[in-house]
Amino acid sequence: SIELIKAFFFKALIELSMAVRNICDVRILLFAAAAAFIYIQMRLFATQSEYADRLASAVESEIHCTSQMRLLIDQISMQQGRIVALEGKGVQRLIDKQVPVAAVVVMACSRPDYLERTIDSILKYQHSVASKFPLFVSQDGADENVKNKALNYNQVTYMQHLDFGPVHTERAGELIAYYKIASHYKWALDELFYKHNFSRVIILEDDMEISVDFFDYFEAAATLLENDKTILAVSSWNDNGQKQFVHDPNILYRSDFFPGLGWMLTKSTWDELSPKWPKAYWDDWLRLKENHKGRQFIRPEVCRTYNFGEHGSSMGQFFKQYLEPIKMNDVHVDWKSMDLSYLTQENYLRHFGNIVSNAKPVHGTDAVLKAYNIDGDVRIQYKDQPDFEHIARQFGIFEEWKVIRCSTLCSLSIFSVWKLDNAQAPV
Repeated sequence: SIELIKAFFFKALIELSMAVRNICDVRILLFAAAAAFIYIQMRLFATQSEYADRLASAVESEIHCTSQMRLLIDQISMQQGRIVALEGKGVQRLIDKQVPVAAVVVMACSRPDYLERTIDSILKYQHSVASKFPLFVSQDGADENVKNKALNYNQVTYMQHLDFGPVHTERAGELIAYYKIASHYKWALDELFYKHNFSRVIILEDDMEISVDFFDYFEAAATLLENDKTILAVSSWNDNGQKQFVHDPNILYRSDFFPGLGWMLTKSTWDELSPKWPKAYWDDWLRLKENHKGRQFIRPEVCRTYNFGEHGSSMGQFFKQYLEPIKMNDVHVDWKSMDLSYLTQENYLRHFGNIVSNAKPVHGTDAVLKAYNIDGDVRIQYKDQPDFEHIARQFGIFEEWKVIRCSTLCSLSIFSVWKLDNAQAPV
């Protein structure tokens, strides 16, 4: 039994030893498993951390790329805007390169303050149509104050006529200023027509202001001037445009008398006039029949220029009586919508004849009183030059003598209570 007990105990001990061994093996396995698990977890954590870092970097990169893309889009949009603007400017340049309606030249000499007033008046209305009416100042002589005044304006192209040669007048006592003016005009118009190649030129002087519709008026008249070769020039001036004689800013006339003082002519006309341009008194020369050759001039009832030049080469002659009271138009006339076909040669004689024939005849020495007491147009017929001058003095108009001889026409002067004009028409 003892042996059995020993054997049993020994067997139990062996089994216990084996169990302990098994337990140790399990613990070892568990330890190994735990170590492996920890390693795996550490690797996973490291991987996740690395992934998280990469993800954060990717997100940051994406945000940066998005920001850069937006910046690029903004830059592209800005560039597109600039391109559109440049294209717009390019189109504008193409428009600007279109043939202008007319160059505008201010004839100047030695009056810087007058010139400044004139340029300021022009620029007030010219800025919106600068491409149609490029502005020039042509100075005769070397007055530095005038030159500097002109060069102060970026909108102005400056020209200078220097002629220091002696001036020989044709008659004793004549003012050499009129010879210098004629020489300057020829030089300036040659420059503008032949050097700058303009098709039309508007001539102003350095003692003029312009009306609100000055440029629209000349643009509308340019078409008429081109299409009707019986018109020599278009003027903005009415010699009898004093406030008491004018009323309707929409009315234009054809006249045999050259008004000057703000006028436009074409290159083809200058081609004819330039070779025989006079040495002096160019405006009176242009009024001679051998020079205008029966062609007429367009002028408004209400002036589109105002002459403020009390001091100049004419020494203020007639300024207070005739020039200072001139009314310059102060309303905007829509010339683009106006039908000017009545001014063509084939239409005007009939149009003007109707005005004359419908006017009430006035006779007698008290014609002025009768005219102002009649509500409407009147006509006063004169017999000869002294008779016309007598009537002109009564009304206070220029005593310009003008006789039109035609087989079926006679000389008339037309008056109304608010307008007055010298003209001819069928009677």
